[in-house]
Amino acid sequence: MKPHLIKIKSLKLITPDVLHIVTDKPAKFSYVPGQAVELSINKPGWQTDRRSFYFISIPETSNLEFCIKTYPEHNGVTNEMLKLIVGDELIVYEEFGDISYRGEGLFIAEGVGIAPFLSIFRNLNSRHLIGNNQLIYVNKTKADIILETELNNILDGNYTNLLSEEQNAAYAHGHITESFLKHFLNGKPKYVYVCGSAKMITAVEKILSALHISKDFIVKETAEERKPLVYSNYQQFYTIIPLHNTKSYDK
Repeated sequence: MKPHLIKIKSLKLITPDVLHIVTDKPAKFSYVPGQAVELSINKPGWQTDRRSFYFISIPETSNLEFCIKTYPEHNGVTNEMLKLIVGDELIVYEEFGDISYRGEGLFIAEGVGIAPFLSIFRNLNSRHLIGNNQLIYVNKTKADIILETELNNILDGNYTNLLSEEQNAAYAHGHITESFLKHFLNGKPKYVYVCGSAKMITAVEKILSALHISKDFIVKETAEERKPLVYSNYQQFYTIIPLHNTKSYDK
């Protein structure tokens, strides 16, 4: 797919460092819930600086929607996004990604790693197919939880928040452990979807291995490196720097 310009329709901080952006959607643009896309800012000096972000929207809607963790201290792309206003433009490239819905299971997200799962949950909910899917959502504090009310409404009891740095009587506290996951897996083979920092994913995979969960039932992002396509009519969007799809979000 060639690059397209998309116009920002709304944007706001929904946690202290996560920016919620809604844009229009190019005609015939399609993606699978759980996938990501490369974005850059359509401003001088920023057009070729591309970063990967997951959709939280679903394909049937007329908008594209993203939750983007910002890093003001790095003075990079996400910091520049904090300066954008309604009417500014982003450049959207081709969609990609290995996360997609395979069947009912346990979703484990950390921080903004909830993004691909939001798209999947919204898609299932729109079809009345949310079933018995469960979510464990790990954050440092309650203030870091993204779209908590919507997740509660969709999952209706099958949703557990785990706070690592804040004691709150309404939420579980601590880190993901083998005994903690056993409670959710109940020894039954089911899909386990994981998205978050590389450190979290590695720790969860070790626990799942100890619980004899086959790698065939673990869904995560696996792409290591992608190189951008070159379009003769879009030289202004071209970069020769290889792009790395990280499991946490680019700065």
